[in-house]
Amino acid sequence: MDATGLEARHVSAYFRMRRGEPKRPGRRRRAWPKLTAVLHTHSHLILGAVTGTGPTQDSPDFAPAMRQAAALVALDTALADAGYDAEHNHRLCREELGLRRSVIALNPRNTGRRWPKTPYRRAMRRRFPRDLYHQRWHAESGFSQHKRRLGSALSARSTAAQRRELVLRVLTHNLMLLSSPGQGFQQSMARCFASAAGAATCSRSWSGTARAWSSWRSGWNAASSYGRRRRAASSL
Repeated sequence: MDATGLEARHVSAYFRMRRGEPKRPGRRRRAWPKLTAVLHTHSHLILGAVTGTGPTQDSPDFAPAMRQAAALVALDTALADAGYDAEHNHRLCREELGLRRSVIALNPRNTGRRWPKTPYRRAMRRRFPRDLYHQRWHAESGFSQHKRRLGSALSARSTAAQRRELVLRVLTHNLMLLSSPGQGFQQSMARCFASAAGAATCSRSWSGTARAWSSWRSGWNAASSYGRRRRAASSL
């Protein structure tokens, strides 16, 4: 799991810096659309997504995003950075959603040099699985893929419209992966079927996911064609 920010307009912060816009001391930073997502490490499918406005704390978005993902696919392990460090997030994964492992980096601001008092966070301090945690880079790769294909700026202007556009972008991201055989998703399916533990559960989950996205694809195509007709009519 991770979160990313998108541009609210088609002018990047880097371009504004290069253009020489003066920095105004004491001025509040401009808010930006925020997407918190649970990504499958092998396929980069977005299994759960929560939209919001940044800059805000990451941890409150952990529970709704994980519940979405767990309702769609049988999960085994959750990986998250220190922004999601909280004992209740570990309990949600292990005790409520039934995950075997939850690997969340400890936030030094919460404990400093002291040992955590709660059991799951204390286990992270005692023996942190660094090799497994480093698989979290797939989230950054998935966000990079998302922005390369769909752009890093939104066209909507109001907050409500931006949240709806973020949801449509997530749907489009998954449909593009499912409609591109051999570009990540099919390989992840092969790994999924080849795993010895929980192969039947994984197979049923992914087949159900594919059917769900296929049905949503037809709705997305209808909505896209309707939008094109509306824009063509308004331009006349």
